Amino acid sequence: MDLELSGKTAIVTGASKGIGRAVAEALAEEGCTLHLVSRTEADLNAVRDDLNTRFGAQATVHALDLSNEADVAKLTAAAGDCDILVNNAGSIPAGDITRLDNSSIKSAWDLKVFGFLGLIRDIYPRMCERGSGTIVNVIGMAGERPRAAYIAGSMGNAALMQMTRALGAESYDHGVRVVGINPGPVETERLVRQAKINADMQFGDESRWRETHKDLPGGRPGRPEEIGWLAAYLASDRASWVSGTIVMADGGQHSRSVRA
Repeated sequence: MDLELSGKTAIVTGASKGIGRAVAEALAEEGCTLHLVSRTEADLNAVRDDLNTRFGAQATVHALDLSNEADVAKLTAAAGDCDILVNNAGSIPAGDITRLDNSSIKSAWDLKVFGFLGLIRDIYPRMCERGSGTIVNVIGMAGERPRAAYIAGSMGNAALMQMTRALGAESYDHGVRVVGINPGPVETERLVRQAKINADMQFGDESRWRETHKDLPGGRPGRPEEIGWLAAYLASDRASWVSGTIVMADGGQHSRSVRA
């Protein structure tokens, strides 16, 4: 399906690997001009060169720390008139309320929560004034199914979900859509690394890491490209009646009964 995104300009944060890279690949294949953002310039350059080789994509690299307000301002000054903003940067550490102090939580939220918020605060009004644009927030399933062992992520993701719903409820009147994606476990480098540790502890053999995912829907985690294509679809006018909602992309895990 042609998503009719050719010629659109998109910002993708956390674009150097995992879901962010997969989103960038999907948008590049659809003909978007890209602004790729993460902290590590060398990784971004590799993604840019790959996208240019495979799709002829025009991509600009922005090696920035979006937990820093000055860097957010640099990005919006350079690319704030974009058609599409995909917020994806950031991860929040695991830990229960006794393991994480306020400083640890604030540090994680500076990127994942306030990084999203900072870009939206600058870009959303421009989109509304222009009368067009889409914001896709890649959030996380813990906001829907909170866990005490992931308390900071549960709280942060829930906040981003509510922001997405609140803005998306009014944005359509201004020609703008705001949507969210809650991925379940996705086969990123981080997930595989942790799964290998788990397999080594459980089986004494890290090569059996896939067996640690047998309780997931279909016995597997999601693939980054599955989230990437969903983000591209939601960013396109093919999803023109979708705003203020969060799509659960987890193989139906969120609808399964909670197990003790």
